[in-house]
Amino acid sequence: MEAKSSSESSFYLSGTNLLVLLSVALSVAAFVLDWSANRSWQVTSLSLPLIICGVVTAGIGYGVVPLLVRLKTGQVIREDGPQAHLKKAGTPTMGGVFFIPVGIICAAILSSFAANVVAVCLLALGYAAIGWLDDWQILRRKSNKGISPRMKLALQIGLAVVFCLWLWWSQASSITTVNLPFDYTLPLGLLFWLLAVFVLVAESNATNLTDGVDGLAGGTVAIAFLGLGALVAPTSPELMIFCACMSGSCLGFLVHNRNPARVFMGDTGSLALGGALAAVGLLSNLLWALFVLSGIFFVETLSVMAQVGYYKATKDDKGVGKRLFKMAPLHHHLELSGWSELQVVAVFYAVNIILVGLCLWLSR
Repeated sequence: MEAKSSSESSFYLSGTNLLVLLSVALSVAAFVLDWSANRSWQVTSLSLPLIICGVVTAGIGYGVVPLLVRLKTGQVIREDGPQAHLKKAGTPTMGGVFFIPVGIICAAILSSFAANVVAVCLLALGYAAIGWLDDWQILRRKSNKGISPRMKLALQIGLAVVFCLWLWWSQASSITTVNLPFDYTLPLGLLFWLLAVFVLVAESNATNLTDGVDGLAGGTVAIAFLGLGALVAPTSPELMIFCACMSGSCLGFLVHNRNPARVFMGDTGSLALGGALAAVGLLSNLLWALFVLSGIFFVETLSVMAQVGYYKATKDDKGVGKRLFKMAPLHHHLELSGWSELQVVAVFYAVNIILVGLCLWLSR
Protein backbone atom coordinates (compact mmCIF):
# COMPACT_ATOMS: atom_id res chain seq x y z
CA MET A 1 0.00 0.00 0.00
CA GLU A 2 1.32 3.41 -0.96
CA ALA A 3 1.78 6.05 1.69
CA LYS A 4 -0.45 9.06 1.39
CA SER A 5 1.17 12.23 0.16
CA SER A 6 1.36 15.23 2.48
CA SER A 7 -1.32 16.99 0.44
CA GLU A 8 -3.63 13.99 0.71
CA SER A 9 -3.01 13.69 4.44
CA SER A 10 -3.73 17.36 5.01
CA PHE A 11 -7.19 16.80 3.59
CA TYR A 12 -8.09 14.78 6.63
CA LEU A 13 -7.02 17.38 9.18
CA SER A 14 -6.56 20.99 8.17
CA GLY A 15 -7.83 24.26 9.54
CA THR A 16 -10.31 24.62 6.68
CA ASN A 17 -11.64 21.08 6.95
CA LEU A 18 -11.96 21.35 10.71
CA LEU A 19 -13.94 24.58 10.31
CA VAL A 20 -16.21 22.99 7.70
CA LEU A 21 -16.85 19.99 9.92
CA LEU A 22 -17.64 22.19 12.92
CA SER A 23 -19.92 24.47 10.89
CA VAL A 24 -21.82 21.54 9.40
CA ALA A 25 -22.11 19.84 12.79
CA LEU A 26 -23.48 22.94 14.53
CA SER A 27 -25.81 23.81 11.65
CA VAL A 28 -27.23 20.30 11.53
CA ALA A 29 -27.60 20.27 15.31
CA ALA A 30 -29.43 23.61 15.18
CA PHE A 31 -31.75 22.36 12.44
CA VAL A 32 -32.53 19.16 14.37
CA LEU A 33 -33.24 21.06 17.58
CA ASP A 34 -35.47 23.53 15.71
CA TRP A 35 -37.30 20.74 13.89
CA SER A 36 -37.93 18.84 17.12
CA ALA A 37 -39.46 22.01 18.60
CA ASN A 38 -41.42 22.92 15.43
CA ARG A 39 -39.67 26.25 14.99
CA SER A 40 -37.38 25.62 12.00
CA TRP A 41 -36.45 28.73 9.97
CA GLN A 42 -38.26 31.13 12.25
CA VAL A 43 -36.58 34.19 13.73
CA THR A 44 -37.12 32.59 17.14
CA SER A 45 -34.98 29.59 16.21
CA LEU A 46 -31.40 28.46 16.61
CA SER A 47 -30.55 27.84 12.98
CA LEU A 48 -31.58 31.08 11.27
CA PRO A 49 -29.80 33.54 13.64
CA LEU A 50 -26.74 31.26 13.64
CA ILE A 51 -26.49 31.25 9.85
CA ILE A 52 -27.19 34.98 9.49
CA CYS A 53 -24.50 35.96 12.00
CA GLY A 54 -22.02 33.45 10.61
CA VAL A 55 -22.33 34.78 7.06
CA VAL A 56 -22.33 38.46 8.10
CA THR A 57 -19.31 38.06 10.39
CA ALA A 58 -17.30 36.13 7.81
CA GLY A 59 -18.07 38.76 5.17
CA ILE A 60 -17.19 41.73 7.38
CA GLY A 61 -13.95 40.03 8.38
CA TYR A 62 -12.63 40.23 4.83
CA GLY A 63 -12.70 44.02 5.18
CA VAL A 64 -11.71 44.37 8.83
CA VAL A 65 -8.73 42.00 8.94
CA PRO A 66 -6.74 43.93 6.27
CA LEU A 67 -7.64 47.13 8.14
CA LEU A 68 -6.22 45.70 11.37
CA VAL A 69 -3.05 44.85 9.45
CA ARG A 70 -2.76 48.44 8.17
CA LEU A 71 -3.31 49.74 11.72
CA LYS A 72 -0.34 47.60 12.82
CA THR A 73 -2.19 45.65 15.49
CA GLY A 74 0.25 42.74 15.24
CA GLN A 75 0.22 40.38 18.22
CA VAL A 76 3.27 40.32 20.50
CA ILE A 77 4.12 36.64 21.12
CA ARG A 78 5.49 35.66 24.54
CA GLU A 79 9.08 34.46 24.21
CA ASP A 80 8.65 31.75 26.86
CA GLY A 81 5.74 30.18 24.96
CA PRO A 82 5.94 27.30 22.45
CA GLN A 83 8.67 28.11 19.93
CA ALA A 84 6.34 27.19 17.06
CA HIS A 85 4.19 30.20 18.00
CA LEU A 86 6.98 32.71 17.36
CA LYS A 87 6.20 32.65 13.64
CA LYS A 88 2.76 34.07 14.50
CA ALA A 89 4.28 37.36 15.62
CA GLY A 90 2.70 40.22 13.71
CA THR A 91 -0.64 38.49 13.13
CA PRO A 92 -3.28 41.16 13.84
CA THR A 93 -5.18 40.89 17.11
CA MET A 94 -8.29 42.65 18.48
CA GLY A 95 -10.49 40.53 16.19
CA GLY A 96 -13.22 40.86 18.79
CA VAL A 97 -13.91 44.37 17.49
CA PHE A 98 -15.82 42.99 14.51
CA PHE A 99 -17.39 39.66 15.48
CA ILE A 100 -18.63 40.61 18.95
CA PRO A 101 -20.64 43.65 17.65
CA VAL A 102 -22.19 41.54 14.88
CA GLY A 103 -23.54 39.00 17.37
CA ILE A 104 -24.74 41.71 19.74
CA ILE A 105 -26.48 43.84 17.11
CA CYS A 106 -28.17 40.88 15.43
CA ALA A 107 -29.30 39.47 18.78
CA ALA A 108 -30.79 42.80 19.87
CA ILE A 109 -32.66 43.27 16.58
CA LEU A 110 -33.90 39.68 16.21
CA SER A 111 -35.10 39.61 19.83
CA SER A 112 -36.92 42.94 19.37
CA PHE A 113 -34.62 44.48 21.99
CA ALA A 114 -35.83 42.23 24.82
CA ALA A 115 -34.66 43.56 28.20
CA ASN A 116 -32.67 40.44 29.08
CA VAL A 117 -30.88 40.44 25.74
CA VAL A 118 -30.05 44.14 25.95
CA ALA A 119 -28.60 43.60 29.44
CA VAL A 120 -26.40 40.72 28.27
CA CYS A 121 -25.33 42.72 25.22
CA LEU A 122 -24.27 45.65 27.39
CA LEU A 123 -22.34 43.34 29.71
CA ALA A 124 -20.58 41.74 26.73
CA LEU A 125 -19.69 45.18 25.37
CA GLY A 126 -18.36 46.18 28.78
CA TYR A 127 -16.07 43.15 28.98
CA ALA A 128 -15.05 43.74 25.36
CA ALA A 129 -14.05 47.28 26.34
CA ILE A 130 -11.90 45.94 29.20
CA GLY A 131 -10.30 43.50 26.78
CA TRP A 132 -9.74 46.22 24.19
CA LEU A 133 -7.98 48.37 26.79
CA ASP A 134 -5.71 45.45 27.67
CA ASP A 135 -4.99 44.68 24.00
CA TRP A 136 -4.30 48.34 23.25
CA GLN A 137 -1.81 48.61 26.12
CA ILE A 138 -0.01 45.48 24.88
CA LEU A 139 0.29 46.95 21.40
CA ARG A 140 1.32 50.37 22.71
CA ARG A 141 4.04 48.92 24.94
CA LYS A 142 5.00 46.22 22.44
CA SER A 143 5.11 43.59 25.18
CA ASN A 144 2.87 40.85 26.60
CA LYS A 145 1.85 43.04 29.52
CA GLY A 146 -1.28 45.13 29.14
CA ILE A 147 -3.09 46.79 32.01
CA SER A 148 -2.09 45.54 35.46
CA PRO A 149 -3.79 42.30 36.60
CA ARG A 150 -5.14 44.15 39.63
CA MET A 151 -6.78 46.85 37.50
CA LYS A 152 -8.13 44.28 35.05
CA LEU A 153 -9.67 42.25 37.87
CA ALA A 154 -11.13 45.37 39.51
CA LEU A 155 -12.81 46.40 36.24
CA GLN A 156 -14.20 42.90 35.75
CA ILE A 157 -15.56 42.75 39.29
CA GLY A 158 -17.04 46.24 39.01
CA LEU A 159 -18.90 45.36 35.81
CA ALA A 160 -20.08 42.08 37.33
CA VAL A 161 -21.45 43.91 40.38
CA VAL A 162 -23.34 46.38 38.16
CA PHE A 163 -24.89 43.50 36.21
CA CYS A 164 -25.86 41.66 39.41
CA LEU A 165 -27.46 44.81 40.82
CA TRP A 166 -29.55 45.09 37.66
CA LEU A 167 -30.42 41.39 37.91
CA TRP A 168 -31.43 41.78 41.55
CA TRP A 169 -33.60 44.80 40.69
CA SER A 170 -35.21 43.28 37.59
CA GLN A 171 -35.94 39.95 39.24
CA ALA A 172 -37.22 41.57 42.45
CA SER A 173 -34.51 39.64 44.35
CA SER A 174 -36.37 36.38 43.60
CA ILE A 175 -33.17 34.51 42.69
CA THR A 176 -31.81 32.95 45.86
CA THR A 177 -31.46 29.32 44.75
CA VAL A 178 -29.43 27.53 42.11
CA ASN A 179 -31.30 25.06 39.93
CA LEU A 180 -29.75 21.60 39.55
CA PRO A 181 -30.52 18.67 37.22
CA PHE A 182 -33.52 16.44 37.92
CA ASP A 183 -35.49 19.29 39.53
CA TYR A 184 -33.19 19.66 42.54
CA THR A 185 -32.39 23.11 43.92
CA LEU A 186 -29.64 24.49 46.11
CA PRO A 187 -30.78 27.36 48.38
CA LEU A 188 -28.04 29.95 48.80
CA GLY A 189 -29.80 33.11 49.92
CA LEU A 190 -27.54 36.15 49.70
CA LEU A 191 -24.58 33.92 48.89
CA PHE A 192 -26.08 33.57 45.41
CA TRP A 193 -24.95 37.10 44.56
CA LEU A 194 -21.38 36.43 45.62
CA LEU A 195 -21.49 33.33 43.44
CA ALA A 196 -22.92 35.37 40.56
CA VAL A 197 -20.07 37.90 40.64
CA PHE A 198 -17.54 35.09 40.87
CA VAL A 199 -19.06 33.26 37.90
CA LEU A 200 -18.99 36.35 35.68
CA VAL A 201 -15.35 37.11 36.46
CA ALA A 202 -14.18 33.49 36.41
CA GLU A 203 -15.91 32.63 33.12
CA SER A 204 -14.49 35.65 31.30
CA ASN A 205 -10.98 34.82 32.50
CA ALA A 206 -11.40 31.13 31.68
CA THR A 207 -12.29 31.77 28.04
CA ASN A 208 -9.39 34.22 27.91
CA LEU A 209 -6.95 31.51 29.04
CA THR A 210 -8.37 29.10 26.45
CA ASP A 211 -7.59 31.53 23.64
CA GLY A 212 -4.05 30.36 22.91
CA VAL A 213 -4.30 28.17 19.80
CA ASP A 214 -5.74 29.03 16.38
CA GLY A 215 -9.49 28.39 16.40
CA LEU A 216 -9.60 26.92 19.91
CA ALA A 217 -11.57 29.52 21.87
CA GLY A 218 -13.81 30.51 18.95
CA GLY A 219 -14.89 26.93 18.24
CA THR A 220 -15.35 25.74 21.80
CA VAL A 221 -17.35 28.86 22.69
CA ALA A 222 -19.50 28.44 19.56
CA ILE A 223 -20.35 24.91 20.70
CA ALA A 224 -21.04 26.06 24.26
CA PHE A 225 -23.34 28.87 23.10
CA LEU A 226 -25.36 26.55 20.87
CA GLY A 227 -25.78 24.06 23.71
CA LEU A 228 -26.79 26.79 26.14
CA GLY A 229 -29.21 28.19 23.56
CA ALA A 230 -30.92 24.82 23.24
CA LEU A 231 -31.26 24.59 27.03
CA VAL A 232 -32.77 28.06 27.53
CA ALA A 233 -35.12 27.82 24.52
CA PRO A 234 -38.20 26.51 26.39
CA THR A 235 -38.17 29.27 29.01
CA SER A 236 -36.26 32.16 27.43
CA PRO A 237 -36.57 32.26 23.62
CA GLU A 238 -34.98 35.71 23.55
CA LEU A 239 -31.83 34.37 25.23
CA MET A 240 -31.88 31.45 22.80
CA ILE A 241 -31.67 33.98 19.96
CA PHE A 242 -28.74 35.69 21.67
CA CYS A 243 -26.90 32.38 22.07
CA ALA A 244 -27.54 31.43 18.44
CA CYS A 245 -26.27 34.81 17.24
CA MET A 246 -23.09 34.59 19.31
CA SER A 247 -22.49 31.02 18.18
CA GLY A 248 -22.86 32.10 14.55
CA SER A 249 -20.55 35.07 15.05
CA CYS A 250 -17.89 32.75 16.49
CA LEU A 251 -18.22 30.49 13.45
CA GLY A 252 -17.91 33.48 11.13
CA PHE A 253 -14.82 34.60 13.02
CA LEU A 254 -13.30 31.13 12.60
CA VAL A 255 -13.25 31.69 8.85
CA HIS A 256 -10.37 34.07 9.59
CA ASN A 257 -9.08 32.47 12.81
CA ARG A 258 -8.76 28.86 11.65
CA ASN A 259 -5.25 27.46 11.44
CA PRO A 260 -3.19 29.24 10.18
CA ALA A 261 -4.95 32.25 11.71
CA ARG A 262 -5.16 35.54 9.84
CA VAL A 263 -6.38 37.31 12.97
CA PHE A 264 -6.63 36.67 16.73
CA MET A 265 -9.66 37.63 18.83
CA GLY A 266 -7.53 39.09 21.62
CA ASP A 267 -8.89 39.91 25.06
CA THR A 268 -11.43 42.09 23.24
CA GLY A 269 -13.18 38.94 22.10
CA SER A 270 -12.37 36.34 24.74
CA LEU A 271 -13.42 38.40 27.79
CA ALA A 272 -16.70 39.37 26.10
CA LEU A 273 -17.54 35.77 25.17
CA GLY A 274 -16.96 34.46 28.69
CA GLY A 275 -18.94 37.26 30.27
CA ALA A 276 -21.84 36.70 27.87
CA LEU A 277 -21.92 32.96 28.57
CA ALA A 278 -21.99 33.59 32.32
CA ALA A 279 -24.70 36.25 32.01
CA VAL A 280 -27.00 33.89 30.09
CA GLY A 281 -26.35 31.17 32.68
CA LEU A 282 -27.31 33.54 35.49
CA LEU A 283 -30.43 34.93 33.79
CA SER A 284 -31.71 31.45 33.01
CA ASN A 285 -30.55 30.05 36.39
CA LEU A 286 -28.70 27.28 34.59
CA LEU A 287 -25.36 27.58 36.34
CA TRP A 288 -25.02 23.80 36.51
CA ALA A 289 -25.27 23.63 32.71
CA LEU A 290 -22.84 26.53 32.33
CA PHE A 291 -20.34 24.63 34.48
CA VAL A 292 -20.65 21.47 32.36
CA LEU A 293 -20.55 23.34 29.04
CA SER A 294 -17.48 25.22 30.28
CA GLY A 295 -15.64 22.01 31.13
CA ILE A 296 -12.83 22.81 28.70
CA PHE A 297 -12.44 26.33 30.09
CA PHE A 298 -12.50 25.00 33.66
CA VAL A 299 -9.75 22.45 32.99
CA GLU A 300 -7.64 25.07 31.23
CA THR A 301 -7.96 27.40 34.21
CA LEU A 302 -7.31 24.58 36.67
CA SER A 303 -4.10 23.67 34.83
CA VAL A 304 -2.80 27.23 35.27
CA MET A 305 -3.71 27.29 38.97
CA ALA A 306 -2.10 23.89 39.52
CA GLN A 307 1.05 24.95 37.68
CA VAL A 308 1.46 28.13 39.72
CA GLY A 309 0.62 26.41 43.02
CA TYR A 310 3.00 23.50 42.40
CA TYR A 311 5.81 25.82 41.36
CA LYS A 312 5.46 27.90 44.52
CA ALA A 313 5.17 24.82 46.77
CA THR A 314 8.35 23.21 45.37
CA LYS A 315 10.66 26.24 45.44
CA ASP A 316 14.20 25.46 46.58
CA ASP A 317 16.68 27.67 48.39
CA LYS A 318 17.34 29.55 45.15
CA GLY A 319 13.66 30.32 44.68
CA VAL A 320 13.28 27.94 41.73
CA GLY A 321 10.35 25.55 41.73
CA LYS A 322 9.29 22.53 39.70
CA ARG A 323 6.68 22.50 36.96
CA LEU A 324 3.69 20.18 37.02
CA PHE A 325 3.10 20.66 33.28
CA LYS A 326 5.57 21.43 30.51
CA MET A 327 3.64 24.68 30.12
CA ALA A 328 0.25 25.99 31.15
CA PRO A 329 -2.54 26.25 30.11
CA LEU A 330 -3.13 22.61 29.19
CA HIS A 331 -3.23 23.20 25.42
CA HIS A 332 0.40 24.38 25.53
CA HIS A 333 1.39 21.29 27.54
CA LEU A 334 -0.18 19.10 24.86
CA GLU A 335 1.63 21.01 22.11
CA LEU A 336 4.99 20.54 23.83
CA SER A 337 4.13 16.86 24.27
CA GLY A 338 3.99 16.42 20.49
CA TRP A 339 0.39 17.28 19.61
CA SER A 340 -0.18 19.56 16.65
CA GLU A 341 -2.41 22.61 17.07
CA LEU A 342 -5.04 20.97 14.88
CA GLN A 343 -5.06 17.82 17.02
CA VAL A 344 -5.52 19.89 20.18
CA VAL A 345 -8.38 21.87 18.63
CA ALA A 346 -10.11 18.80 17.15
CA VAL A 347 -10.01 16.89 20.46
CA PHE A 348 -11.22 19.88 22.45
CA TYR A 349 -14.09 20.40 19.99
CA ALA A 350 -15.08 16.74 20.33
CA VAL A 351 -14.98 16.95 24.13
CA ASN A 352 -17.16 20.07 24.13
CA ILE A 353 -19.71 18.44 21.83
CA ILE A 354 -19.89 15.51 24.25
CA LEU A 355 -20.42 17.93 27.14
CA VAL A 356 -23.31 19.56 25.24
CA GLY A 357 -24.87 16.14 24.74
CA LEU A 358 -24.45 15.42 28.46
CA CYS A 359 -26.21 18.68 29.35
CA LEU A 360 -29.11 17.96 27.01
CA TRP A 361 -29.49 14.51 28.55
CA LEU A 362 -29.37 15.79 32.13
CA SER A 363 -31.99 18.46 31.35
CA ARG A 364 -34.59 15.98 30.08
